[in-house]
Amino acid sequence: MLKFMFQRVEKRVINKLLEENNQTEAKPSREAIPRHNVLGVGISSIDLEQGEANLYKAAEDPGFVGYVTITGVHGVMESQGNEELKKIHNNSYMSTPDGMPMVWLGKWSGAEQVERVYGPDLMYNVMQNSQEHGVRHFFFGGADGVAQKLEGVFASVSDVVGVYTPPFRPLTEQEELNLLEQFQETRPHCVWVGLSTPKQENFMASFIAKYGNQLRFDDQGVVFIGVGAAFDFHTGAVKQAPKWIQKSGFEWFFRVCMEPRRLWKRYAVNNSRFIVKILVQMMGLKQYELKK
Repeated sequence: MLKFMFQRVEKRVINKLLEENNQTEAKPSREAIPRHNVLGVGISSIDLEQGEANLYKAAEDPGFVGYVTITGVHGVMESQGNEELKKIHNNSYMSTPDGMPMVWLGKWSGAEQVERVYGPDLMYNVMQNSQEHGVRHFFFGGADGVAQKLEGVFASVSDVVGVYTPPFRPLTEQEELNLLEQFQETRPHCVWVGLSTPKQENFMASFIAKYGNQLRFDDQGVVFIGVGAAFDFHTGAVKQAPKWIQKSGFEWFFRVCMEPRRLWKRYAVNNSRFIVKILVQMMGLKQYELKK
């Protein structure tokens, strides 16, 4: 339904991001990765292969410290009325198109190469290929025991150097310092953050703002990736939608069926608001600024 509506709307005015940049430059830079504007949130116009390659580039770059948000309708709508969250997305190294509406909007705006970069898929691919690139991993998040179980899932194909299950509250300063010490000792390239949105985005941006300079290593980069429910999916705690449902744009319906009490209100409200607001943007009736 949503895809059909996008295709029917006359292409009038849409904010296009980023002038043409050289995407093969040596140092990773968010400005080098093109984005398209979805209600003021800059979504990276990439596919899964490009997302994976960009992570390796960041991990291998000495002194790099940054974060990646995996952004769909929920993340975009959480950013409406929350300028700080919007800026967090727009200042990320990447904000990948997690959800078919992000892909359709990218193609509609002229980014033909864009495809869905789903958090669990990105994580799986990187974990499977990380030994070839010498990439080390750290798992932060999940309920009690989930990160440890996830370590076992990927132990045979990747180098997991640490796990941390945070409490269901903000970390104290001492807990943050203890976590920083773990990062400095284990020196992960990829820190996978399995929290909910916007909790994971706030954590990544805040932690890097406070301690990023202490994570700048002279022989590698460190990139935080917020992957939401990927921990639960890969450990089997929550069932994933079949691929054909994911590609149809109706994964949200599948997830509501799996967790109705927790998710029905989020999707009922957010999806309806999103359709209205995005049609207004697509028809050129309202412009959304990409604030950083």
